[in-house]
Amino acid sequence: MKHRNFIKGRGTQQNTPNKFLKHVYEKRDDFLEFCRIEGEAVDNNHTQYIPIFPKTIVNKVTSPDVGMQYSMNPYQGCEHGCIYCYARNAHEYWGYSAGLDFERKILIKKSAPELLEIQLKKKRWKATTIVLSGNTDCYQPAEKKFEITRKCLQVFLKYKHPVGIITKNALVLRDLDILKELSKNQLIGVNVSITSLSEKTRRLLEPRTTTIKKRLETVKVLSENGIPVNAMLAPMIPGINSHELLKLAKTVSEHGALSFGFTVVRLNGAIGQIFTDWIKKAMPDRAEKVLHLIQDCHGGTINDSRFGLRNRGEGKIATQIHDMAKLARQKYFADKVFPRLKTELHKDYKDGQMKLF
Repeated sequence: MKHRNFIKGRGTQQNTPNKFLKHVYEKRDDFLEFCRIEGEAVDNNHTQYIPIFPKTIVNKVTSPDVGMQYSMNPYQGCEHGCIYCYARNAHEYWGYSAGLDFERKILIKKSAPELLEIQLKKKRWKATTIVLSGNTDCYQPAEKKFEITRKCLQVFLKYKHPVGIITKNALVLRDLDILKELSKNQLIGVNVSITSLSEKTRRLLEPRTTTIKKRLETVKVLSENGIPVNAMLAPMIPGINSHELLKLAKTVSEHGALSFGFTVVRLNGAIGQIFTDWIKKAMPDRAEKVLHLIQDCHGGTINDSRFGLRNRGEGKIATQIHDMAKLARQKYFADKVFPRLKTELHKDYKDGQMKLF
């Protein structure tokens, strides 16, 4: 049974202190009591969209175990509210909390398409896949209103540049017209995140995301339209969803996915406090068990920053998860290959444009 003060429709249940701020504002008990007596809402739980104005939009990824060289994020913060999200910590750099602020204060980069075009036109830029998004979901609810991701895809298409997408939102199908054009030249790959086949689990872990049924339909529709799909079965959380890995792999393969990836959950920085508080309220009957299982995967702690091990985990439980993944690839993906995206078309485009002068 959930805690009686559980905030519905959000992942985290608190705003953790920002490690970069010296002064922290706290709501005192007497203020909360005043609001109760006066009938005023202490917190309306609404989402705020806050415009920001970056100088650049394409980020070089320096972590050696992430699997991408460049990423770009049209939005900072994410309304999906996934409790385990590693991107929460990045919100502290903007002066906000990794907790509720991350889900309710969404930073909007309206200039992203123009900044992307400047990057792709640079004479020294050598095409390599840029991933939308390496941090927060580029198809989160804000995209329906602002359409920044769609405009960025139009820029990638214009310059014949390869782009990857990571999302757990069926809104990606809105842009099927552009994706099909990109796919004709092998310029697009989509990573659809599917963490569980249980709606009950999905609602707890990822409260404002697309349903599992719609995500599987998204994999199917993309695949049927010739757009390569990799399923992100991540993170695997022992005691919550790790037992589903084989069935998840089988299901996404049947829906057309060409490959799958996964990570073993890790809870770095403020996420450790956020997840611990959340699971004690959302799953009080198995909270301690799950936390101990996560610790067993990371040398006795829930926090792991070791490159090469942080996403893989170690120990008996992590080994079991990796063994299941190996079996899943042998059974359900033996004859499937995710294609390499083309980079040479962008060079041909730039060379052709230069000839016009």
